[in-house]
Order: sequence, then structure tokens, then C-alpha cells
Amino acid sequence: MKGVIIIMKIYTRTGDKGETGLIGGRRVSKADLRIVAYGAVDELNSNIGLAVSSLHGKEKKMFSDLADVLTQVQNDLFIVGSDLADPDYPKSQYNTPRTDEKMASALEPVIDRFESELEPITFFILPGGSAEASMLHVCRGVARRAETAAVALSKAESINPAVVVYLNRLADLLFVAARLANKRQGVPDVAWKKKPPQ
Repeated sequence: MKGVIIIMKIYTRTGDKGETGLIGGRRVSKADLRIVAYGAVDELNSNIGLAVSSLHGKEKKMFSDLADVLTQVQNDLFIVGSDLADPDYPKSQYNTPRTDEKMASALEPVIDRFESELEPITFFILPGGSAEASMLHVCRGVARRAETAAVALSKAESINPAVVVYLNRLADLLFVAARLANKRQGVPDVAWKKKPPQ
């Protein structure tokens, strides 16, 4: 079947000595900046999957719109990960899906819509509140790490700049989503309290 990827075996033993293959076949260390970057994107996708499962688990459909947005984000992150896994940017002979600037732009009206449900922030917020918000804050932290890894890679090699833009905007979305998860359940955001002087 054309366009279908068939994985014959999950283990190949080719990575047992700390190396892995990029799109195109080049072998690199598993500690390579490129591997670190798309590994962080993979970790982010997994954490978002956990958050989506939790959002779907609610009896009320208060989170269906948020879950739908995050599921689309998971699909986007497959493209971001593939983009990072192909070292031949901007030209590649492998028809690798590339992150498009429109992907980040598409997140902006969603952020605005979700933010319209929230009160303005007047204090620093600690990650927490409801379980759903806490999971989304974890996702936000991983998104920032993925962004940092992509920036580090961009200083050493050529990458698609749209990757960094997307991850930056996604971290903003996840922050707003975490606040929204609390708001819709009537759970207040957790305020940071400055330690009083001794």
C-alpha cells in the first residue's frame, strides 16, 4: 500500500552502542543535539497524550474543545519531529514533512479564544490546581525544553526556523490551557507567595 509505513520489528539492535540513524541514513550519537531536540518533541507529544486522556476522562464535556485542539497539536508535533530528524534543511530528497509558519499562526486565535474565558493575571502562578491543569503545566515545561533544544541545534546546524516559532507558541497555548482547565472546574490558580523576610 502506497504511503503506508510498515514497521517490521520494534528492536533492531543497531542502536545498542549509543548511535541512531537520521532520515537519510546518517549515523549520529544518541546524545547529538538533533536527537535531543526531536526526543524532547517526542516526550512532549507523549505528555500531551496523557493530558488528552485525562481531559476525555471527565464525565462532563467541558474539555472537548481543549482535547480536540491538543489532539491536533499531537499531529503537528509528528511533523515537527520529522522536520528535526531530517538534517537536510531546506532541501531534502526524502519528501520530509516540514513545519509551516501557518501551524504557529493557527494556534494564536485558539490562545485568544481560551484567554477570553480567563481573568487577567495579577500574580505569578505556580504549576498546580487541578490534576488536568498540572498535567498541562508539565507539558508546557517540556515544550520550553524542546524549544531550547531546537534553539541549541539551530546554533550548530541549519534547521527550519518555523520549528522554534511553533514550539514557542505552543508553550504559550499550554500555559493558557492549564489556566483554563482550572477555571472550568472552579479551581483557583495557585499563587506564588513570596517568602517573608527572616
